[in-house]
Amino acid sequence: MATVLLLRHGRTTANASGELAGRLPVDLDETGRGQAVKAGARLRALPLAAVVSSPLKRCRNTVELALPDADVVEEDGLIECGYGDWEGKQLKELAKDPLWPVVQQHPSAANFPNGEGMAEMSARAVRAVRDWDAKITAEHGPEALWLACSHGDVIKAIIADALGLHLDQFQRIVADPASISVIRYTPTRPFVVRVNEGGDLGTLVPAKSATTDSDAAVGGGAASGAV
Repeated sequence: MATVLLLRHGRTTANASGELAGRLPVDLDETGRGQAVKAGARLRALPLAAVVSSPLKRCRNTVELALPDADVVEEDGLIECGYGDWEGKQLKELAKDPLWPVVQQHPSAANFPNGEGMAEMSARAVRAVRDWDAKITAEHGPEALWLACSHGDVIKAIIADALGLHLDQFQRIVADPASISVIRYTPTRPFVVRVNEGGDLGTLVPAKSATTDSDAAVGGGAASGAV
């Protein structure tokens, strides 16, 4: 089977301000644009058979900066989780919501008001990636490489599935802005080849957080340890 490179979009204005963007049309900030270009310098060396992207602006712009000559196909299955009423709100305020500990500790049971459930998000994202992988394998062979640009929680859910983890454990995974994770699917099992590669090592310095040290940044956050 083919190998998929999961690229998270670069940092956005919402990431920088601690806002949960969800499906709002936020764009990359200056740092995010630089991250996309830097990721592209690595990706352009690869013979990518296809480039697929979430239709949201921040993903499309990340791909356009990273791979300006690529023929990009939009895939609705890779769109950000539908956070519903949470969209556009500050994470420090959302951390006080009764749903927050459910998202942190039992995300498979989390359903966002006027949005979608995290289990629903995981199922459609995994299905989209597996369907595309099978299609690309059929057209280009099992050695093919392809790129999927998506969002933090979506990528974490895809990785968790490949690792055989229950969705309730996906908050243990980190996908920084413009990081690359790699999965190679086979007829019997996926192989997780890379996770969160290429992130800025400066993000390893703990940042001040409005939530507890054990809380994951819903939506992926700006970088490791930050909301």
